[in-house]
Amino acid sequence: MKLGIVGLPNVGKSTLFNAITKAGAESANYPFCTIEPNVGVVAVPDERLGQLVKIYSSERIIPTAIEFYDIAGLVEGASKGEGLGNQFLSHIREVDAIVHVVRCFENDDIVHIDGDIDPIRDIEIINLELMLADMEILQRRLERTERAAKGDKNLLHEVDLLKKVLAVLEEGQGIRTMDLSDDDKKIFKSFNLLSSKPIIYVANISEDDISSEDPNPFVEELRQYASKEDAEVITISAEIEEEISQLEEDEKMEFLHALGLRDSGLDKLIQASYKLLGLISFMTVGPREVRAWTIKEGTPANQAAGKIHSDMERGFIRAETISYEDLMEVGNMVAAKEKGLVRSEGKDYIMKDGDVVLFRFNV
Repeated sequence: MKLGIVGLPNVGKSTLFNAITKAGAESANYPFCTIEPNVGVVAVPDERLGQLVKIYSSERIIPTAIEFYDIAGLVEGASKGEGLGNQFLSHIREVDAIVHVVRCFENDDIVHIDGDIDPIRDIEIINLELMLADMEILQRRLERTERAAKGDKNLLHEVDLLKKVLAVLEEGQGIRTMDLSDDDKKIFKSFNLLSSKPIIYVANISEDDISSEDPNPFVEELRQYASKEDAEVITISAEIEEEISQLEEDEKMEFLHALGLRDSGLDKLIQASYKLLGLISFMTVGPREVRAWTIKEGTPANQAAGKIHSDMERGFIRAETISYEDLMEVGNMVAAKEKGLVRSEGKDYIMKDGDVVLFRFNV
């Protein structure tokens, strides 16, 4: 899973990226500090893996991972090349989902590019640039398809669809807000359009706001805006995440509890990302390793096996499966088999989150 962190300059993108990846990306109080996207790989926290290691005495744990891309701050006019905009927009095309960091705190020491704090204005500047870039691509596609449709009537549906989508963009709505059929989504998938990508808004708040009982008015504005496109908002203090990143594992929980928090910002972001993209995890186990694998909800067993190796999908025989909860309840695989909790599933079995599985295959 690739997540692209975007936002205007000086909203806390690189600070957040540094904190959650410990990648040490440069962070400074001036625009265009980030030019090439910094990339950090983050292990997905999953306490189930540690419990499975206890059962199997495995040598190591291999969690699944997320790639975070810290994409340079976009500015007004990016779709026309302002502020190296075209280069930055091309980086966004490569990610699965957008994490849009929005500044929701006042601080005279950190200069806002537009002089004051206005989350909705900031969001609309970036969303407009993404939509303008999409409109340029779709307009060119429409012109070519209209010409081709004169000799191929099968293309008339695509012509109508392109006009429909362009009309929505011209009204200032992103493609992600549209209710498209699966067939229409397939047509657009190859275009890799920016405003069609799923999005999470991250309200970057101050450390003081984390423990404050008073609602942050900027965050409330952001929630109202996001609800119009059914997008999720999570609140994170990049400042606090930076402090957490310097702590040892046992110290992190103490620090979070002292602030009245249950999860770190990274945990909240990962949970929201899995929900947004419809992802689940299954586990493979053994004496050498316990490993988590990420797949889409609705993935059949043979395709899940292919996630591990293409030979396993090609030669798939069956999946010996047990739920994590059932395995933990009985304590080991021998007892699970005795109680009939281990199922033998065929290739059409739809994998579930927390499945512990052994794939049988022959090539």
